Amino acid sequence: MARLAQTAGLTDIQQEILSTVRDFVDKEIIPVATELEHRDEYPQAIVDGLKELGLFGLMIPEEYGGLGESLLTYALCVEEIARGWMSVSGIINTHFIVAYMLKQHGTQEQRDHFLPRMAAGDVRGAFSMSEPGLGSDVSAISSKAVKEGDEYVLNGQKMWLTNGGTSTLVAVLVRSDEGHPEGTAPHKSMTTFLVEKEPGFGEVRPGLTIPGKIDKMGYKGVDTTELIMDDLRIPANRVLGGVTGRGFYQMMDGVEVGRVNVAARGCGVAQRAFELGVQYAQQRHTFGKPIAQHQAIQFKLAEMATKVEAAHAMMVNAARKKDSGERNDLEAGMAKYLASEYCKEVVEDAFRIHGGYGFSKEYEIERLYREAPMLLIGEGTAEIQKMIIGRRLLEEYRLQG
Repeated sequence: MARLAQTAGLTDIQQEILSTVRDFVDKEIIPVATELEHRDEYPQAIVDGLKELGLFGLMIPEEYGGLGESLLTYALCVEEIARGWMSVSGIINTHFIVAYMLKQHGTQEQRDHFLPRMAAGDVRGAFSMSEPGLGSDVSAISSKAVKEGDEYVLNGQKMWLTNGGTSTLVAVLVRSDEGHPEGTAPHKSMTTFLVEKEPGFGEVRPGLTIPGKIDKMGYKGVDTTELIMDDLRIPANRVLGGVTGRGFYQMMDGVEVGRVNVAARGCGVAQRAFELGVQYAQQRHTFGKPIAQHQAIQFKLAEMATKVEAAHAMMVNAARKKDSGERNDLEAGMAKYLASEYCKEVVEDAFRIHGGYGFSKEYEIERLYREAPMLLIGEGTAEIQKMIIGRRLLEEYRLQG
């Protein structure tokens, strides 16, 4: 992998950070990932190591104890981590989105209260939009907040929380009609609440229950859960930004950078699949020579490597666009769409190269084969990305006159 997925124009500090993360991945994640994944075991030792490296505060400003790095640096680190085990990058991602939302939209009191502890990894973030009856259709949210004095009372059921059990801070999007008259557009009557809780399962604070882990095909180790609110009381000063009705826009801003993250994860998993495929192709012999010397396998490796390069380039472009302060929903949508689709294809080709052994749990490619599909739906399906891309293209290429 010495020649694939290289990024031009990085500073010495960025290169040092990436070198440190890659070394950690090679020594601390790859050797244990498959075993932990098969046991669906939370990678506590790995998470502690990432905390020690300061990765929980990678993008949090230095004034709050973070490293103050760019989205590009973060995305490249995620790419490396996902190359080792995608579940670990998911643990970081949800935390990062909540920290980003606080940095961009929180009140000064909220930033002062949460960001230093999030930078240290002492507070772990999760965010929640989906519900049992909806996924991409965020406007259909039915969970509700009603104001009572200086508090809001929240009721409803949320779904698909990454870090639902291990997190201690959840950004929850609910409907809040207070101050928004009948007929207000759904996306203008949503509010994000910052919900603090104890880690674990069951009732983690009065009125808030995390039932337990959802059993999944892949993406194991990291806890994915439901969240049930039953007269959950939240003080008014835990409305993100201090004003109701802005939750939809806050969440979409978070998801936009999250799409860059998912693209980075796709790049990392695809890189690992290529590594496994090209290594196995040189070890496995048929008809008196390594299968890598058969033209059919060389063509497959060529296609895989090209897809890894293309996805990486689009991911880097989307991150740099966001770092420049420009709108990047088009670039993020394209990167997420391409990287997740190419990831699935590269993993499947590596699986094919392994032949029957790819179906064995003894081989790492079996794990990647179950993990790749999650990227097709996480942070918006391919169809949602196409809608975003199509609408933005029509804005850019609108006919005049």
